[in-house]
Amino acid sequence: MKRFVEGMDRSQATFLPECLDDFVGEDNAVRVVDVFVDGLDLRELGFERVDPKATGRPSYHPSVLLRLYIYGYLNRVQSSRRLEREAGRNVEVMWLLGRLVPDHKTIADFRKDNGGAIRKVCARFVELCRRIGLLATASVAIDGSKFKAVNNRDRNFTKAKMARRLKQIEESVERYLHQLDSADRQEPTEAIASRVTRLHEKIDKLRDEMQRLKALEVEMMASPGEQISLTDPDARSMATSGRGSGVVGYNVQAAVDTTHHLIVAHDVIQSGSDRASLTPMAELAKDALKVDEIDVVADRGYFSAEQIKACADTGVTPTLPKPMTTGMKAKGLFGKHDFRYLDERDVYICPADRTLSFLSHKRQKDGPDLRRYAAESCGSCRLKPRCTTAARRVVTRWEHEHLLDEVQRRLDQDPEAMRRRRETVEHPFGTIKARMGATHFLMKRLKNVKTETALSVLAYNLTRVMNILGPGPLMQAMRA
Repeated sequence: MKRFVEGMDRSQATFLPECLDDFVGEDNAVRVVDVFVDGLDLRELGFERVDPKATGRPSYHPSVLLRLYIYGYLNRVQSSRRLEREAGRNVEVMWLLGRLVPDHKTIADFRKDNGGAIRKVCARFVELCRRIGLLATASVAIDGSKFKAVNNRDRNFTKAKMARRLKQIEESVERYLHQLDSADRQEPTEAIASRVTRLHEKIDKLRDEMQRLKALEVEMMASPGEQISLTDPDARSMATSGRGSGVVGYNVQAAVDTTHHLIVAHDVIQSGSDRASLTPMAELAKDALKVDEIDVVADRGYFSAEQIKACADTGVTPTLPKPMTTGMKAKGLFGKHDFRYLDERDVYICPADRTLSFLSHKRQKDGPDLRRYAAESCGSCRLKPRCTTAARRVVTRWEHEHLLDEVQRRLDQDPEAMRRRRETVEHPFGTIKARMGATHFLMKRLKNVKTETALSVLAYNLTRVMNILGPGPLMQAMRA
C-alpha cells in the first residue's frame, strides 16, 4: 500500500544532540567564517570598541557583529532587521554567535561606524588568497557595473530631466487653463462649479511644484556634475547598456584574477564612465598582488590615450579594443583607421596608396602634442570625395601613439582576449547582484556604499575559494 512520507508528532519527546556544536557539520561554511574572524587582529584593523569600557552597559565584541555580517552576506541576508531575526531562530547563527541576539540598531550601527575596518577585512582575505597561491598570475580583467542606490529615479534631477519636468508642468497648467476658459463659456451648474474648483486646485498644486523644482534647479546647478539626488545625495544618474534605460546609483569597479576569478581589487565611483578608471584599478590590483608589472584586459569603455600612457609608465600592460567612432565616419568619409602608418618611414599610406608625409607639429595648450601628415596633392585622387572636402586630407598622430598601436597589436595577436575578459569579470558582477537582490544597496552615501560593496566582495571571494579548495583545506590555510 502506497503512502506519503510522514512527519514526527510535534508533541513527542525526542533526544536532541547534547550541545549546539553537534548541529553544525565539520565542512559547514559557518565554521570557515568563525576561523577567519578568529585570525584577524581587529584592533589593528581599526574596529571600534575592541576594548570594553569600565562603566555602562556591556557591549558586543566587534568579532560577534563581524561574524554576523559575513554570514549574512554569504546567505543573502543583508538587512539588519533580518539578521536580528536570524540570530534568534537560525541554528547556524546561534552556533556562530554563541546564542547572542543583538538588536537591529546595534547591528546597523556596527556596519555604519566601522566601514574602513570592514574594507580592510576584505583586503585581508585577498592577502590570504595570495599567500596560499591562488593569485600567482599577475593578470586581471577589469570592468565596471552600475548598481542601484536607495534613490528612486523620480527623485534624481539632471539638467535634461529638470527641463523636461518643467515643460510637462507648463503644458499641464496650459491645458487646465484652457479647460477653465471652456467652463466659463458654459451655463453655470453645480457639476461645472465643482469641476472649476478641482481645476483651480490642480493648477495651484502644479505651480507649487514648479516653484519647488526651480529652487531645486538652483541647488542642482551648484552641485557636482550638475545633478542632484534627494534621497541619497551621492547617487548619480547613469546610463546602462539598454537603449533609453538608466539607473540612479553607483559604478562599481572590479579587477578579477583571470585564473581563479577572484576579485583582487574593487572600488565604487560616482562617474557613469569607465574611461578614467583603467590606471587606478590596475594600480589597486598591483598593490593587492604585490607585483611590479601586471597584464590587464578591459573593454572599449576604458580606452583613453592618457590612461594607456599612464599604464605604460607604471608597469601595466593593457589589452583593450579601440572605439571605432569618428566624426569622419559619421560624415561618410574615411576614418583615421583606414590609413596605414609606416614607422620606419614616418609616413601614412592612404586608401588610394598615396603617401602622407610629416607636415608640422600641432601644439595644444592643455592637450597632447600632435604631428600632422598630409599628401602633396589630393585634387586628382579618385577617392577624394570619400576622403575629404578640403584641398587635401590631413591626418594627425599623437606623440605617444605607438603605445596605442601596441595595444591594438596585442589584441590582434590574441583575438580571444575579449571573450576571456567577458567570462572572467562579468560572472562576479552577476553573482553579487543576485545575492543583493533587486534593490542592491541598502545604505546611503558613498562611504557606506563602499562598505556594503566590500562585504559583498568578501562573501563572493569566500564562496569562490570554498568551491576551489573546500572548507576544510581553507580552514587549515587560515590557521597556518
